[in-house]
Amino acid sequence: MYKKLFGQTAVYGLSSVLVRIFPFIIAPIVTKAFGPAASSPFVDWYSIAGVITVLLTHGMETSFFRFAQEESIDKKTLISTCSVSIISIALMYLGLGYVFRNELAVAFETPDQVNYLIIFLFILSLDAFSTIPSAILRLQGKAFKYMFSKVAGSVVYFLLVIFFIQWLPKHPEGIFGLKYDPQLGVGYVFIANLVQSIITLLIVGKEFLSFSISKFDFKLWKRIMNYSWPVMIAGLAGIVNQTLDRQFLKYLLPPDEARHQIGVYGAVYKIATFITVFRQAYQLGIEPYFFSSFKNKDAHKTYAVLMDVFVICSCIIYMGLMVNLQWISEKYLSNPLYYEGIEIIPFVMLGALFLGIYLNLSIWYKLSDHTRVGLYISVIGACITVFINFFFIPEYGYWASAMAALITFMSMMVISYIWGQKQYPIHYNTRKITLYLVFTITFSLVSFYFFRTNYIIGNLFLLLFIALVVYKEKTIVSKILKKS
Repeated sequence: MYKKLFGQTAVYGLSSVLVRIFPFIIAPIVTKAFGPAASSPFVDWYSIAGVITVLLTHGMETSFFRFAQEESIDKKTLISTCSVSIISIALMYLGLGYVFRNELAVAFETPDQVNYLIIFLFILSLDAFSTIPSAILRLQGKAFKYMFSKVAGSVVYFLLVIFFIQWLPKHPEGIFGLKYDPQLGVGYVFIANLVQSIITLLIVGKEFLSFSISKFDFKLWKRIMNYSWPVMIAGLAGIVNQTLDRQFLKYLLPPDEARHQIGVYGAVYKIATFITVFRQAYQLGIEPYFFSSFKNKDAHKTYAVLMDVFVICSCIIYMGLMVNLQWISEKYLSNPLYYEGIEIIPFVMLGALFLGIYLNLSIWYKLSDHTRVGLYISVIGACITVFINFFFIPEYGYWASAMAALITFMSMMVISYIWGQKQYPIHYNTRKITLYLVFTITFSLVSFYFFRTNYIIGNLFLLLFIALVVYKEKTIVSKILKKS
């Protein structure tokens, strides 16, 4: 079972890595071509993308997996009900956004970026259209088709960014009739992203067209919404915790300083992508399994083992980055104007690690249909985020944002664990997990602050941790490697 489960997760992991690796590679291309202020629109607009995406999908993806397990519900009806709900909201958002585009640009203090806004509207709408088709592929176990749908668009996105930002400016006479427009600047990244969204939707076209308006079931929709609206609110609060700190920087700092700090903070935040990629890959592969197996008598034991695996892998990734952080950061950022932000990366990545653990702990309230608990925890986290950012950004800038994220995700992790043990107890190996976390954090920070450029000592710490894991996890390793 473990080999099959982790094998499928590996496929999702590969797709997640490939999808994320292109934006990760693109970021230094953007930072090299544009300074922090010039690249800030890219960071600024995409910092609110999560909020809009959560509203457009309104918890339907999680609900789709939950209700797909009920044999009494016709799958065609479920697909149609979820799809019509998302498509209706997305079309409404697209229409209203376009009509009020100038007013929205002024409200976001970007009156000169209306063109970016229009492209942004279409990108998020098309991505919303792809939500249920992608979920269908995951539910049916079509991991390779899912991977292709994500990777193909990402490859085109990457190639277009290279073309627009690196090649086109070198040919004043133009290429294929296209000439570089300096006024558009970082807007070329938005255009490339739009093409990516179109390609992804075309690839999942068969699944996209599998819904029928006549199959929409209003009673089922009300049941789904009763389950999904807390998921949506929790998602919104979660996005506040993860990305809206860029908006706080924009509104709480003087304009020129805000653009600079948003550019720097957004660039260095990308280095946490390695942890984020693993977390997303894990969730893509494991989440359907959680819902399909929660009635099994040994499910709780399996969940505990999976948590061990997740924490171990996250710790290895975190420490591997930390002990090599200086050279990785300088190589990645490519522009000395961004180097000042390297100091906050350890805390940003640690926050990402805690967020991953929290999201794994959160499975208890999804399985027990207590989705409102996720809402409460996320709102608590959002309150912490807003409080720290609002009161400390004026003095500490993006340092306040980084620490707010760390404190917020750590608090949510602890609250979810304590609450979950009372309502839906899963006997996690808490002591062992705590040992791994303490070892990882301690030796990573020691390496960063005292042996930052001594990569031999830093990587010896990493090997020591891996040896500890291999020694204590012989059982898990043997199960994963077992042939049957």
